[in-house]
Amino acid sequence: MNFSLEYVASVTRQIWQMPRAGNLARLTLQTANMGDLPAGSVRVAVKAIGLNFADIFACLGLYSATPTGSFIPGLEFAGEVVAVSGDVHFRPGQLAMGVTRFGAYASMLDIDQRYLWPLPSGWSLAEGAAWPVQALTAWYALHELGAVKPGQRVLVHSAAGGVGLHALAMLRDQSCLVTATIGNAAKKSILLAQGLAADQIIVREKRRFGVQLDRALAALCPSTSAFSGSQSEQSNARLPAMPDNDGYDLILDGIAGPFFEPAFNRLRPAGRYILFGAANFMNTGSRVDWLKTAWRYLQRPRLDPVAMISDNRSLMAFNLIWLWSAVDQMHSLLGAMDESGYRNRYRPLVAHSFDFQEAPAALRFFQSGQSVGKVVLQLSV
Repeated sequence: MNFSLEYVASVTRQIWQMPRAGNLARLTLQTANMGDLPAGSVRVAVKAIGLNFADIFACLGLYSATPTGSFIPGLEFAGEVVAVSGDVHFRPGQLAMGVTRFGAYASMLDIDQRYLWPLPSGWSLAEGAAWPVQALTAWYALHELGAVKPGQRVLVHSAAGGVGLHALAMLRDQSCLVTATIGNAAKKSILLAQGLAADQIIVREKRRFGVQLDRALAALCPSTSAFSGSQSEQSNARLPAMPDNDGYDLILDGIAGPFFEPAFNRLRPAGRYILFGAANFMNTGSRVDWLKTAWRYLQRPRLDPVAMISDNRSLMAFNLIWLWSAVDQMHSLLGAMDESGYRNRYRPLVAHSFDFQEAPAALRFFQSGQSVGKVVLQLSV
């Protein structure tokens, strides 16, 4: 049903709201009235919502961009346009997907048209909700910051997750040599289905991660000699600068924690380490375990910038949500993806779907680390 502009002011919607960050149990389903549709905006009946780690971190109060006071989680969505205001490029009845700086956990929302795009032909609404945040994250990390080139060696952490699967697809387009890491062996089949060989996949072990990386590098570049004997025995110890023909050109990491330094130490000269998250700080309960979190914080890696000059290695870190205030650059990234044909070649894997009413259960599942691909909330069409 389409709403006329005269009627939209009386519309109500359902929202999942946090009165304040700090406890996932505070997330409650509420009914709220919607006001007038602002000029230049589009009203969307939301049908699918993509979940992201940022949602959980925001609810727990561990995300730097968390709004102060009451807020609605959620960064991406897809649905049907039901009303427009002013001179916009959308019309009622059109299917669209978009992003918002929080607020997506809602049955309906008003959005500036600059943050909304037509749903690609043939895509489901769940696929539309699963695409924007993680595709933008992978593209920005690999192409804008990482300056990835064909044939380079790349390490991808959490490769069976949403960002990881996008990264694998983009690296496949570049014919890169990839090592993929996962947190548990049950996810290995997902990566094998992506065309990776068994020796390209690492099930991460904290104490042996350096050894695991050396073996994976030896499998990627068997003609080199730097990954045998005493070096492998150094495990996670700091290594000297890699010879020009050894190590990774690029590392994509959303974990940090104990896996950071072993990987950083295996960058080759001119290697780039791209850090976009810190899943190591994920808490598994409704509240933050502040003692455990503080301990992990104190153990965080510390880099010497002078040594980075000598070793010719770089670290670049970003939080994607800053793009919401740089919308022209966001559109530039999306345009580059479309120009490359990426969106036509890869559709996101929606592996887990929960009803909108089950948002807390979906977040707990996502929090557990068992998910692969994308987790999506769906509303009845």
